[in-house]
Amino acid sequence: MARIHLIPQKREFFELYNRAAENTVAIARQLIELLESFPQRTGELAVLVKDREHEGDEITHAIVDLVNRTFVTPFDRDDMYRLAGVLDDVCDYVDEAAAKVVDYGVEEIRPAAKEQARVIEKAALKLSEAVGRLEGFRNSREQLIELRTLEDEGDAIERKAISELFTSAGGDALAVMRWKDIHESLEEALDACENAADVLEAIVVKNR
Repeated sequence: MARIHLIPQKREFFELYNRAAENTVAIARQLIELLESFPQRTGELAVLVKDREHEGDEITHAIVDLVNRTFVTPFDRDDMYRLAGVLDDVCDYVDEAAAKVVDYGVEEIRPAAKEQARVIEKAALKLSEAVGRLEGFRNSREQLIELRTLEDEGDAIERKAISELFTSAGGDALAVMRWKDIHESLEEALDACENAADVLEAIVVKNR
């Protein structure tokens, strides 16, 4: 029979959320390394990205399990599940983008994709800083504003990248399709950071 915790396991919850947020930074950095070093060590680095994605899954499962075993949680149960899920989404989308770079057989990495990856890393850093302020429901408005500014920057990079793709691909329709899909996956990873910021902000507002 599962053991039910009657006393809030606050420290353990916040440690797990911090680990999840830090993992988004780590996977973003692995993505940058994969893109910057391409085509060297591509297979090895793709495996490292996948390892980080698995780490995200494990942390999410640990949070869900702890919520299910705890009678009194630090904040609303549904919000706890939701925050765990949106942090994991960041890792899932980064892994998806990395897999497409490898599986689509691209011959070189477009500079815009590297720009997108660097913006994802910066956004993940701001997200991690904000999650670090969750314990005690401290104000993370500054970090979240910066994250949303980065999301706007990422949108602009994606729009320009796709526009240039259609005007400079030299009639290679397959290359256009491949890179459009990769750019969109990278943007989805950045959008996932913003979604996590929205969930986090709602939690802080409700509990201050």
